[in-house]
Amino acid sequence: MTETTPTAPLPEVARRQRWMGILARTPLARLEETFAALPEAPAFTHLRRPEIGSALVRGRAGGSGERFNLGEMTVTRCSVRLSASGAIGHAYVAGRARRHAELAAVFDALLQTPGHHDRLCAALTDPAAEAIAAARAETVARTAATRVDFFTMVRGED
Repeated sequence: MTETTPTAPLPEVARRQRWMGILARTPLARLEETFAALPEAPAFTHLRRPEIGSALVRGRAGGSGERFNLGEMTVTRCSVRLSASGAIGHAYVAGRARRHAELAAVFDALLQTPGHHDRLCAALTDPAAEAIAAARAETVARTAATRVDFFTMVRGED
C-alpha cells in the first residue's frame, strides 16, 4: 500500500481559499454595504445563477478520529463573470441565501482583479476576518467556561 502525502496548495490558491471562506461567512448586510460603496457597480453575467442544493457534511470522531457522515446541509452556489475584466467568481454559502452567494461570487471575481484587490482587502475581507475571529474566540471562551475535566482517583492507598 502506497501512502501519499497531500501537497500544500499554491500560495495564490490558498489566498483565494481564505477570502472565499471569509466572504461565505461575512453577514449579507456587510456585503451589501460594501457593494453599495463601490465607486461603480461592476457589470457581470451569471455563469450559474444562484441555486439552492445540499451538501454532505462529514465529521471526525473526537475531532481527529475516523470520518463519518454527519448529515446534509443546505447550500447556495453561484458563479459570475465580470464584464470589464472577464474574471470569474464562484461562491458557496451555507443556507438558502441567493443574494449572499451572488455578492460573494462578485467579490471573489473583483478580488482577482489587481485594481480592486487591495482596496477590497482593506475595506471588506480583513475587517470581516477580524470579526469572524473575534466571534470564534468569544464562542471558545464561553464553551471553555462550561468544560469539565475528569480525572482518576486512586482508591485504597494510604
